Formats: sequence, structure tokens, C-alpha cells
Amino acid sequence: MKRVAILGSTGSIGRQAIEIIASRDDLDVACLAASSSWEECLVQARALGSPPVAIASPDAAEVAASHYDGALLSGPEAVVELIGTTAPDVVLNAIVGAKGLGPSIHTLALGLDLALANKESLVIAGELLTDLAKGTGARIIPVDSEHSALEQLLRGESHGQVRRLTLTASGGPFRGMKDLETVTIEQAMDHPTWKMGGRITIDSATLMNKGLEMIEAHHLFDLPYEQISVVIHPQSIIHSLVDLSDGASLAHLGYPDMRVPIAYALSSPERFDLPIETLDLAQVGSLDFERPDLETFPCLELARQAGEAGGISPCVLNAADEEAVRAFIAGEIPFDRIPRIVEQALDDVGSGPVRGFEELVAVDEASREISRELIGTAGGG
Repeated sequence: MKRVAILGSTGSIGRQAIEIIASRDDLDVACLAASSSWEECLVQARALGSPPVAIASPDAAEVAASHYDGALLSGPEAVVELIGTTAPDVVLNAIVGAKGLGPSIHTLALGLDLALANKESLVIAGELLTDLAKGTGARIIPVDSEHSALEQLLRGESHGQVRRLTLTASGGPFRGMKDLETVTIEQAMDHPTWKMGGRITIDSATLMNKGLEMIEAHHLFDLPYEQISVVIHPQSIIHSLVDLSDGASLAHLGYPDMRVPIAYALSSPERFDLPIETLDLAQVGSLDFERPDLETFPCLELARQAGEAGGISPCVLNAADEEAVRAFIAGEIPFDRIPRIVEQALDDVGSGPVRGFEELVAVDEASREISRELIGTAGGG
């Protein structure tokens, strides 16, 4: 029996993970964690036999405590404490944003396998996390569909045989457009392929999400950025490709369904049977590809540049983007100001080496403060 801790249980990834685990006899939920959605989290917990629960928001946890008979921990450090006390076999980290870094560090420090949907962990602290995993023998198993595809495609291939990794992107709701100044929040949230949370959906619309995934791929598969590319593929049938030294190219195909990479992360290196339709290429008909429009969507290139700079730059990139996306969703800035704020924050903070996790926390805070100032100056400058 494999026991799974689900962090971010009330989000899309968490809900689908619970669905998979509930359908199997060889998986069990060790604990659940949520930020503030205590009501849904407790409904999930009761259906799973009342495992221990952590609610990060103290106010929400105080209310939740009077409605739950099981163990309930409260506060920002509750998630980390829960991992230690429940000793799961694998931790599924589906927390959104930089808040997911602490649980990732703690999981790997304990030598536990980390099924990682929180890409920000590797974006912010990729070198430190991969070194930590090597030191404790823990595995980092990607949950993003693109990186899960690459993980599967690279099985059995030696590192020296890989020429290039290609991440596919749907192109988001504004593919083909040139003027993004007047787009609305509703338009930006209308993703053509995936149903996701607010931040990742906006990041997909700006192509920042694909830029963050490039940084993630760099750390997961230990390849330089010149060997990692992005192609727009609106059907989202091919999830990633690997070009090999003999000229062969391998592709991972399937209908867009996040249950596939979630299940693989929980079963790896084996596979579960899933009630998912097998791909019918005749029904799909055709697959289209195009190069990203870096002029209209500069976030992709900003992310590549930050990744190549290394050190604190990816941390600055992520913090500035989180703040800019928050401001756009709140109606404080127009859509096309997001990359401008990120670029200015990268310039203002500058670059430098990373000496430890505590330094990254300070860089994150400083970057957010600068980004908020930029947002407040004439609507983002």
C-alpha cells in the first residue's frame, strides 16, 4: 500500500489525484492540505476516512477545527509539520506558487519521493532542490504533462544521446493575435484546452507558463537551454518530443487529460489502468505546429534569459510574475503590462549566485516589493 500526501487537495490536480486514489486498492491518502478552502477539504477528508488535515490559513483553520473530528493542523508551517508526522511514501505537491517551495524542501530533506506539480519549486531553487534530492536519494517525479511525457520518453535513453527536448504549448486563447492591450480577464481565463487555476491560466495566455516549464525541464533533465525548445501545437495531442543523436524523434501523444501524468507520478515506474479513451488519430485528423511569437508574447524569452542567467534570476522572474498576474486578475493593470513589470523587476533586482534557501526567501520578498511598486506606478509603468 502506497500512502500519498496531497498538498493542495482542493485544486484541480488535488481533486483528480483523490479520484485516482479512491479508485484503487493499492493507494491510500496519508493526509490532505489546503490553503483556505476548508469546507471542501473536510468533505474530501471525511470521504477518505478522516486522515490528518492541514489548513494553512489560521482563520480558516479555526473555523474548520469545530467541524472536523480528525487531526487538524493550522498555520503556514502546518503543511510541513504534517509531512513529518504522517510519514507518507510520496508527497504530491500541488500547491500553487512560491508557497510550495517549503514543502518541497522538507519532503526531499526527509528522503521522501516528491510528485511535483508545483513547478515554482524548481524555477526558484532548481539547483538546490536537485542537489538535495541526490543527497537524500529521494526522487523528483514531474506531474506537469509535458515533463511527465519527457520522463517517459527518456526512459532507457542515455544522456549523451539526447539532442533536444521540445515542449509543446497550446498557444493559449490569444494565439495569432498581435494587440493584447484591451483583452479582458474573462478572455484570458478562457483557455482553449485545459481547465486550470487562475495563475497558471493567465501564465498560459502570456506563454510565461511555458517559459517556467523550460526552466523546470533544465533542472529535471540536466540539459542546457540551447537543447530545450518550445513549439506551438494548438491541439495539445503531442505533449513533448525528444530528438535523439541518430536523427530519430520520439513523441508522447494522448488526449489532454491530467489524470494521465498524475497517475504516472503515483505509479512510476509502473502504470495504472485508467478509464481514459485511447487516442484515435483518424478522429483527430491533423496536427498543427508553429513557432512562438516572441514579439507579442515576450514572457517566454524573459523566462529563457532568466534561466540562462541562473542564480537568483529565476526567483525574481517568478515573484514578479506572480505579483503582476495577481494585479491583472484584480483589475489593477492591463494584460500587456505583465511582461513589462517582470522585465523591469529583473533589471531592478539584478542577478547573482544563490547561496542557500534563506537567501531565496529574501530575494522573493524584495522582488515582490519592487513589483508592487511598479504596479502602483501609473498602473504598472
